[in-house]
Amino acid sequence: MQPTKTLDAVIVGAGFAGMYLLHRLRGLGLSVQVFEAGTDVGGTWYWNRYPGARCDVESMQYSYSFSPELQQEWKWPETFSAQPDILKYARHVSERFDLRRDIQFETRVTGSEYNEATGRWTVRTDRGDTVDAQYCIMATGCLSTARTPDFPGQDQFKGATYHTGHWPHEPVDFTGLRVGVIGTGSSAIQSIPVIAGQARDLTVFQRTPNYSIPSRNRPMTDDYAQSWKDVYPQRREEAKQTRNGVLAYPNNFSALSVSDEERLRILEQRWESGGTTFMASFNDLIFNKQSNDLAAEFVRSKIRSMVKDAKTAELLTPTSYPIGTKRICVDTDYYLTFNQDHVHLVDISNAPIERLTEKGLITGGVEYEFDAIVFATGFDAMTGTLVSVNIAGRNGVTLKDKWEEGPKTYLGLMTAGFPNLFMITGPGSPSVLSNMMVSIEQHVDWITDCIANLRQRGVTTIEADKPAEDAWVVHVNEVAHTTLYPSAASWYMGANIPGKPRVFMPYIGGVGSYRQRCDDVAANDYQGFVLSGQRQAAAAE
Repeated sequence: MQPTKTLDAVIVGAGFAGMYLLHRLRGLGLSVQVFEAGTDVGGTWYWNRYPGARCDVESMQYSYSFSPELQQEWKWPETFSAQPDILKYARHVSERFDLRRDIQFETRVTGSEYNEATGRWTVRTDRGDTVDAQYCIMATGCLSTARTPDFPGQDQFKGATYHTGHWPHEPVDFTGLRVGVIGTGSSAIQSIPVIAGQARDLTVFQRTPNYSIPSRNRPMTDDYAQSWKDVYPQRREEAKQTRNGVLAYPNNFSALSVSDEERLRILEQRWESGGTTFMASFNDLIFNKQSNDLAAEFVRSKIRSMVKDAKTAELLTPTSYPIGTKRICVDTDYYLTFNQDHVHLVDISNAPIERLTEKGLITGGVEYEFDAIVFATGFDAMTGTLVSVNIAGRNGVTLKDKWEEGPKTYLGLMTAGFPNLFMITGPGSPSVLSNMMVSIEQHVDWITDCIANLRQRGVTTIEADKPAEDAWVVHVNEVAHTTLYPSAASWYMGANIPGKPRVFMPYIGGVGSYRQRCDDVAANDYQGFVLSGQRQAAAAE
């Protein structure tokens, strides 16, 4: 066993959150170690290498804002960046700010225990590391633990299998192969057109259709990039005050307040411009069912107009939940792909996959034979990675046990009973309902400023107060239920994981209002948190 290393902070994860946090904590003069399971930086964009993987937030907005020099020097090749370009950007950041020297790659944190006597964390890894640290910060991401299916007979299939969340780092060639894709979520919608371009025969197995908007992706022009760079400070500040951290320039009126002709014109305009900003066509699409129905039917009509076979079109048309209440997808020619003769769609909503066989899989009593199967079955979102690490707080209570009935946090930053344990974009924060880069920077800045404040005052421990945590959990759910979101069986609700509690995990109150709440808490001497340590001892003397 290696000797215990003593540090100020341990960061788990070297994605965009972990890298920026390392940079900020170094600026405070702290000794920091980052542990990363992968062989490189990038987080989500390191692991998700499936065909067609692309960000659904514009490149000029899906980037760091903390460094004016970085903003000006980096050039994005496309309006919506593909995975290789985002990974290239992450690598550039790590090199530009000399981050790698404090990142230990190919190392997975296996456990972290809080020592009440010392007020510090003992962090252990699968490579035998033991670290004693004052702060443990989980920068593990919201979509990091792939939901690996467990079909009967899964080990019997003789062909190749892949999961979109853990794609090989070497190119996969489907040329001339019979391929099955299980799932029609975001990763499937992005990968299916690419796989169809190679495969001899492609069969897609769908349980629930998703709404998808064309991305209208295009090469990044110098003029467009410069139009952002010239006013980056103003636009970044503006984005921080929006609902989702994206400058979508929403129309601030109801879909019901305009004529049928004007509503159709606006929806057509948003459809043609592309991307998730379609949901900003009107200000009440996530609140008003009648308005939502109008936008949803518009998209349904587009699907029916694109897909030639009427039966296939109906299968691809969502009708069981409001548009936007599952994460709306962005695609390139997804629906048109089903017009190709070698692409087939199988509805498994009423006939689930029974088992895998040596040759393929069986559903509805029919065996489908494949050379390769792609599992596009999503992630154990928001909590999966956090509870998979054996994190034990006060009295040995694990995070997994505490969250057995659903995640409980204060502001998505901390959870009661786990002092000095921070989470970046944890459940109870805007996280996945926002531009992750905006939310990551806000959390990192808040945590770093908090640690600096505590160190200056001689406070050694900060912990979420249980009553404040309970009140925040109630608030998160109350706000969620003022919207249409809970009406969908989405991964926001944990509905994609058997046995997972059905609670709405992210905070839907808006990036701007959430930021203000966090700032107010800090300004009020970290109201809702319990501070203890040297300052408390001094006060008692």
